[in-house]
Amino acid sequence: MRMDVISSVNREFIKNQLKKGKRLGERGMDDYRKIKIMVNPIGTAEGSAYVTLGNTKVLVGVKLGVDKPFPDTPDKGVLITNAELRPIASPTFELGPPNPESIELARVVDRGLRESEMIDLERLCMVPGEKVWIVFVDIHVLDYDGNLFDASSFGAVAALINARVPSYEGSEPYDLPTRGVPVSCTAVKINGNVVLDPCSEEEKIADARLTVVMDENLAMRAMQKGLSGKFTIEEIRKTIDVMSRKSRELREIIKEGEKYEQKN
Repeated sequence: MRMDVISSVNREFIKNQLKKGKRLGERGMDDYRKIKIMVNPIGTAEGSAYVTLGNTKVLVGVKLGVDKPFPDTPDKGVLITNAELRPIASPTFELGPPNPESIELARVVDRGLRESEMIDLERLCMVPGEKVWIVFVDIHVLDYDGNLFDASSFGAVAALINARVPSYEGSEPYDLPTRGVPVSCTAVKINGNVVLDPCSEEEKIADARLTVVMDENLAMRAMQKGLSGKFTIEEIRKTIDVMSRKSRELREIIKEGEKYEQKN
């Protein structure tokens, strides 16, 4: 997401560095910034995760409620994903109704969860056509420094795999039925160079963006192309190959999220 401008001096500096195979922060072209995931920091949520990706910080909460299913899926639970871009995260974010950027963020994360079939929605059906669990995934961006797609996806997945279905009408709570750990990888193209995990400065000057979600078998389950520029077929192939290798490392980070411990 690029929501503000960058000076021509910084723009040329970044582009010249990329020509030399260098990036801001001394990262390699395929390197991610440091990732830290803390699970279940919100005691009142069924599941939650706090993610830091470099200086980007995202908090994701999962809540469950009971309601009627959609008419076309009477025997399945429902997944609803929302994203909030608050001014506290960036001076370019504004209060008000959802803007195109927050809508896209929610849709990209939702598609990755849905198309990977991470949640076993059939097991969230109590009475077909009448009563199912609704899974709400709420994304709150606390600090924006690039790559909200991956940070938000990591948080959503971590929150869901640690979530519990609450007691209802005397039933015992149980783990949210999930299968697999889908991983989101995002790359941007800047002046002919493709890099993973763009920071905000790189996003501001990017020509094109590609987000891919892969399952544990490295099968692509969702893809989103963004910005007005283009990728060549060969660039897409090479980028997906790199993402396949990187996703193994990212998956382990998500699965090994640090448990939050309440301090007195």
